[in-house]
Amino acid sequence: MRICIYGAGAIGGYLGAGLARHGAEVTLIARGPHLEAMQAGGLVLVTGEEREQVPVSAFEDPAEAGPQDYVFVTLKAHSVPPVADRIAELFHEQTAVVWGVNGVPWWYFHGLDGAFRDRRIRCLDPDDAQWDKLGPERMIGCVVYPAAEVIEPGVIRHVEGNRFSLGEPSGERTPRVRQLSELLIAAGFKAPVRPQIRNEIWIKLWGNLSFNPISALTGATLETIGTDAGTREVALRMMREAQAIGEALGVRFSVDVDHRIRGAVEVGAHKTSMLQDLERGRPMEIDALVTAVQEMGRMTGIETPSIDAVLALVRQRAREAGCYS
Repeated sequence: MRICIYGAGAIGGYLGAGLARHGAEVTLIARGPHLEAMQAGGLVLVTGEEREQVPVSAFEDPAEAGPQDYVFVTLKAHSVPPVADRIAELFHEQTAVVWGVNGVPWWYFHGLDGAFRDRRIRCLDPDDAQWDKLGPERMIGCVVYPAAEVIEPGVIRHVEGNRFSLGEPSGERTPRVRQLSELLIAAGFKAPVRPQIRNEIWIKLWGNLSFNPISALTGATLETIGTDAGTREVALRMMREAQAIGEALGVRFSVDVDHRIRGAVEVGAHKTSMLQDLERGRPMEIDALVTAVQEMGRMTGIETPSIDAVLALVRQRAREAGCYS
């Protein structure tokens, strides 16, 4: 079984290292000094005080990897459209793509029962590049929970978590998703197959769409945002608007808003990924985390005044910093 990780940064590298050290045939796609370090000396995985060097196959050009059975995409959403052609070079007729990308997936409405079946989300895939080149029928949903970071080229620190929840957009327990789950479990990961993967996408998205932009605007950590009366109220209103949209699309929320906020607070003085990107001058994940929810609100006829206001502010903040186009 041939597996490729396209975007072997922190999460992709952690995943690839775990699979490789348990004997899976894994190829990592990366670039720059990180790629050079992995090619020279393998990938170093740091867990607590332990450092493990894992031999890996790593390339910049996906054509060198050859056809794969599973391709994990672990890039940020805005990074995918420009490389859709390159990802497709890894496909054979039955290749499955495991979508480990944060936020609303571009294929969200693929096969979804109801009035919005196969609707396109324009802010994520305006030219249908991903729909046409990658194909929604190849997609397996994947909600990523581990926290990891690249602390130097070729070295990844695993912070916490090892769960990658999986699910077919159709909700079926197909042979391909069952086999993938078994591969991940054998490598030491938690990999449950969910019959309603969109429910789990929304639970994670619920916090990201509110806490991420608020943190980028204020510089505050999760703990501060969730305990300060003012920012907590803004997050609460954004989450309630998002819940109304999700429920209009058939999503069931397994926890309430207060529980979800408490979970974020318990993470502590942690800077969100959006704030980290802003501080480092990198492109920010605004569209997949926030703009897509606003667009889905327009589809369903649900007003989103709090989301609209925060989105306008964080877009402007990002543009001023050169982190959003």
